[in-house]
Amino acid sequence: MAAPPLPNPFLPPISPTFSPQSPKFCFPATTPTVGARRATPFVACSSATVRNGGRVNPDDYHSTLRALNSKGRMPRKSLGQHYMLNSSINEQLAAAANVKEGDVVLEIGPGTGSLTSVLIDLGATVLAVEKDSYMAALVDERFAGTNRLKVLNEDFTKCHVSSHMSSLLKSIELSDSKSQPAKVVSNIPFNISTDIIKQLLPMGDIFSEVVLLLQEETALRLVDSSSGTSEKRPINVFVNFYSDPEFKFKVPRTNFFPQPNVDAAVVSFKLKQAADYPAVSSIKSFFSMVNSAFNGKRKMLRKSLQHISTALEIERALEDCSLPTTSRPEELSLNDFVRLHNLIVKQ
Repeated sequence: MAAPPLPNPFLPPISPTFSPQSPKFCFPATTPTVGARRATPFVACSSATVRNGGRVNPDDYHSTLRALNSKGRMPRKSLGQHYMLNSSINEQLAAAANVKEGDVVLEIGPGTGSLTSVLIDLGATVLAVEKDSYMAALVDERFAGTNRLKVLNEDFTKCHVSSHMSSLLKSIELSDSKSQPAKVVSNIPFNISTDIIKQLLPMGDIFSEVVLLLQEETALRLVDSSSGTSEKRPINVFVNFYSDPEFKFKVPRTNFFPQPNVDAAVVSFKLKQAADYPAVSSIKSFFSMVNSAFNGKRKMLRKSLQHISTALEIERALEDCSLPTTSRPEELSLNDFVRLHNLIVKQ
């Protein structure tokens, strides 16, 4: 049997921000960009050393370091690992998805299990997907006494999550006559957030809601569906095609270890069913057209889409959509793209 890993003597000193004696203080929430849809303004606190009537936070800075030491680990930049130190943020994250007894929740990147603990305490069954084998083992060991957790040591961007989740839902249905869609609640690595969103949002047949902790700038950009902004990208069209996004609240960077260079924010995506998707003749050809439109950034559509239709036909289609013939991709709404596609793309 291999010897247990030695404690890592090179972990950084404990930050005074997260000392058990530190007073709890809050940061004001920022106002999102114009066009972003938000819930009632909410303030996320930067330190939560007590919770649930005075109990010490089980996932504070000290506990996180002890957990990492138990596996001889340091946060890995290549995996985008930033561990949440504030249990109240995890509780707010779960509350944003209205997690309750009997829910089935997918968690991506559970890390030391701080959010996992909150989800299980609320009565949810959790499917946790963790790429880091050490963290997967840690979470598995931490919750070994419960039957509410299944851990997959896999890269989420490469795993067949729909198959795993379908199997879990079916096994639960066999023991419980109630059947309901699953949810996603996760503090995900910032560096793969777009890949995760692209993988999850088309899965409205399995998930009813996806609640993610993202880089704040990304969060604000994703929920801004307004046209005419130079920041608009194909991902904005994608997000609104498959979901109704909503900005929930800001999370200051001081809540993480190691502390990232940017603040974070929580976004909720209410997933649409296939019957509620915009009416396009082909989803594949629709997004192919959208991507082509943005590949010619700042180019007029009558030029960037000439491989699909002639410039004259594109101009006529734009006029039929009540749009200028000189329109550029960032000026179009989701509905504008849908109408334009159905007019110029020939099946």
